[in-house]
Amino acid sequence: MLQSRKSEGEDGHLMVLTIGYVVIALLLATVVAGASAIYIEHKKLLSVADGASMAAADSYALGQVDNGAETPSAVLNSERVRSVTESYLSQNGAHSRFDQLAVARGTGSPDSTTAEVVLSAVAHPPVVSFLLPDGVPIEARSTARSRLTR
Repeated sequence: MLQSRKSEGEDGHLMVLTIGYVVIALLLATVVAGASAIYIEHKKLLSVADGASMAAADSYALGQVDNGAETPSAVLNSERVRSVTESYLSQNGAHSRFDQLAVARGTGSPDSTTAEVVLSAVAHPPVVSFLLPDGVPIEARSTARSRLTR
């Protein structure tokens, strides 16, 4: 009859190995959850930036009609784009949904035809927020252009 014999000094090694694997799996799950939360927060901020750039692109003024063109052009002003963006954020309650939401420096109209909106905020990942008390800064950039058609 065969008997299973344990080597002396190996008692409990399987338990240590199992605990080690569980700790590694929990750390990996925590990292994935934190990265996913930051990614989702960035996508939400990008969605708000898209809406703000669309609203800003619709705040155009009619430009002069060129000699060769039959229709007037849409002309954007950087100050107007920034003010429409801030108005859009306050009307939609975006400041309550994002921590430290701000309209960043690149917001405006670089070429008088495109509304460019840059928003910045801070995302706080779950579980490891004590390691990152200030959060992770995120930024979203969106552009929109109005086109006048008949």
